[in-house]
Amino acid sequence: MKKLQHLSRREREIMDIVFARAEATLSQILEEMHEPPTRPALRSILTILETKGHLKHRQEGREFIYLPVHSREKVGQSTLSRVIGTFFGGSLSQAVASYLSDPKTRLRDEEIAELKAFIDQARSKTKPRR
Repeated sequence: MKKLQHLSRREREIMDIVFARAEATLSQILEEMHEPPTRPALRSILTILETKGHLKHRQEGREFIYLPVHSREKVGQSTLSRVIGTFFGGSLSQAVASYLSDPKTRLRDEEIAELKAFIDQARSKTKPRR
């Protein structure tokens, strides 16, 4: 997957709506947006998102139906990598420590077990240093 271009707040809001619905028309997006723009402005933003490679569309009758180009997981991986690189100098451990140090963070036992399993799996893939 090529590197995804930066999204504005408004573009992220639109992508969240499209991801949540799996596909959406312009009218559906307008209905779900907080402080929606005009129809022509939204059409322009959707065209920009297509140009950036985030959305594609198909036509049914007179209406365009917008779909994400990449899976939510792939976009999440790309975004998380960028955040870790930008705010934590590329250090996953610093990012996780920051997240876990927030007093609002509450992990369920199941989540802790999953994290341990991920760490064990990563450890088994890592070659020992000499």
